Amino acid sequence: MSDVYRIFGAEVSPYSVKVRSYFRYKGIPHEWILRSKETMEEFQKYAKLPLIPVVATPEGAGLQDSTPILETIEAKFPEPSIHPSDPGVAFLSALIEEFGDEWGNKWMFHYRWAREADQKSASERIAGSMSPGASADQITQMAGGIVERMVGRVWFVGSSTQTAPQIENGFAEAIAQLDVHLANRPYLFGGRPAFGDFGLWGQIYNAWTDPTPRGLLEASAPNVVAWVERMLDPKAEGEFEGWDALAATLEPFIARHVGEQFLPWSDANARTIEAGGEEFSVELRGKPWTQKPQKYHARSLAAIRAKHAASSGGPALDGILEKTGCLNWLQQA
Repeated sequence: MSDVYRIFGAEVSPYSVKVRSYFRYKGIPHEWILRSKETMEEFQKYAKLPLIPVVATPEGAGLQDSTPILETIEAKFPEPSIHPSDPGVAFLSALIEEFGDEWGNKWMFHYRWAREADQKSASERIAGSMSPGASADQITQMAGGIVERMVGRVWFVGSSTQTAPQIENGFAEAIAQLDVHLANRPYLFGGRPAFGDFGLWGQIYNAWTDPTPRGLLEASAPNVVAWVERMLDPKAEGEFEGWDALAATLEPFIARHVGEQFLPWSDANARTIEAGGEEFSVELRGKPWTQKPQKYHARSLAAIRAKHAASSGGPALDGILEKTGCLNWLQQA
C-alpha cells in the first residue's frame, strides 16, 4: 500500500492551499491533484460533499473540512508540532486559525468579487483549473458564467454595500498590524508555523493572488508578503515564543479583529440560527452589520468554545482573553 496522501484542491481555494502548506511543512508524502473535469470521478469517490479540499488517505478514506483534516493528520504525525507547548498560547493559535477560516474568508471573498479586475483574474484562473486544455474562447465563456454566479453569492460571507467599508477597512488595518508583528519573526507565533498561521495564511495568500488586495499588500505590508511567500513551503527556523514576547503586537490584533468583530458576529449568527431567523443585524465597532445566517459558522463557534473549555491555559489564558474582549463570547453557551 502506498503511503502517499492525495490532496484534491485548487490554488484559488484558501482551504486547499492551507492543507497543502501543512503537508509540506510536516514532510508528509502527498500528491497535489487539481479538481477538474478530468479528476472529478476520483474526487467523488472520497467526497461526501462537493467541496474542496478532500484528502484521500493511503488507507482509502476521504477527509474533508480543512480544520478537521489538520487535526486528524496532526494526531498521526505529531512532529514537528504545530501547537506551542504553552497551553494558553496554543489556544490563541487555535482561535486565530478559527478567525482566519471564518472571518478572513470575508476579506478574501469580498475582494475577489467586488471589482471587475479581480473578478476577471479569479474567474479566468478558476475556469482554467476546472478545464485544463480549454481554448481561450472557452475560458472566457466559462469565466463569464463564474462571475455571474459568484457575484450573486457574496451575501454568503456578509459582503454588501453596507458592510463593504467595514470589510475593506478591517483588512487594511489587519495587514498593517500583522506587518508590525511579523517584522522580527518569520511566523505568527515565533520561529515555526503554528495552527493559526495555516488558517489565516490561506485567506491572505488567496487575497494576494488577486489584483486589488495584492496591490494593498505589496504597497503597505512587506513583512506580510514575505510571510505569505514563506508559508507556501514553510520550514522551522526556530522555536515558538512565549506570550510575553508576542503580546505587544499580537494582542492588539486579537482585540481589534477577534474580540471586536469576529466573535460578536459569530455569536449573533449562532443565536439567529438557533431561533430560526433568516437574517440578523449586529453592531460591530459601532456600525451595523446585516446578513443572512450561516449554519456552518455556528458549528465552528461551538467547536472553539469547546476547545476553550478543554484548555488548560487557566487564569493566565482567561486574563488575555478578557483583555482582548474575547472571554465573554467564548464562555456563552
